[in-house]
Amino acid sequence: MPDPTVLVVDDDPVIQTLLQVNFEMEGYTVVEAVDGVEGLARARADLPDVVVLDIMMPKMNGLDVASALKADPATADIPVILLSAKAQESDIRAGQSTGAEDYITKPFDPLDLLDRVAALITKQRS
Repeated sequence: MPDPTVLVVDDDPVIQTLLQVNFEMEGYTVVEAVDGVEGLARARADLPDVVVLDIMMPKMNGLDVASALKADPATADIPVILLSAKAQESDIRAGQSTGAEDYITKPFDPLDLLDRVAALITKQRS
């Protein structure tokens, strides 16, 4: 079975590098996008095993990207993890309303994120 693919959509190059290094060390293939429009296009083109998606981004925010992914039959089954500095209860509820499978607030523990991604991929593949 090929290595699982993670699409990381974040406009912060430091976060992108951190996630790329951590995922690749665990054997994942990493695809990256720097804004919501590119992230949506990459998800549709590459059909990753999971999408890790920032909320506050240029061109198209992560909530709109997650909603678009879940509304498209081709991408609706791809698990989405929202990763955001927005930590208020109303922000988390807004994230959950998109259909995303998980919501993690920044700062975050990379090992916790890896565990959550692995659990979603295992669930998706079973």
